[in-house]
Amino acid sequence: MKKLLLTLAVAALSIASAETFKVNLYQASYLGDKELAAGAYKLEVTEGKVVFHRGKESAEAQVKAESAGSKFKTTFIRYSNGDGKFRIQEICLGGTDTKLVVN
Repeated sequence: MKKLLLTLAVAALSIASAETFKVNLYQASYLGDKELAAGAYKLEVTEGKVVFHRGKESAEAQVKAESAGSKFKTTFIRYSNGDGKFRIQEICLGGTDTKLVVN
């Protein structure tokens, strides 16, 4: 019984520590090998990982957090487009100085 309570407490703390942000994708974008349709998404950021959610659709990727030195006014995404596909490369989180670099 104690083990179950401890497991539930740890799970609750990990959920509470996740930060959420909102972002709009204006074109189809790739996060790793997963294609995300254009539209509004909720971003959930936990240590070392970002998850995009929209309805039943979700995609996740490992990220490295970096400090930009000054706060971003809005959340925005930087892409790479070397192969003709918009691949998410960086996510700058509005209201913070955090930049997430997708691995």
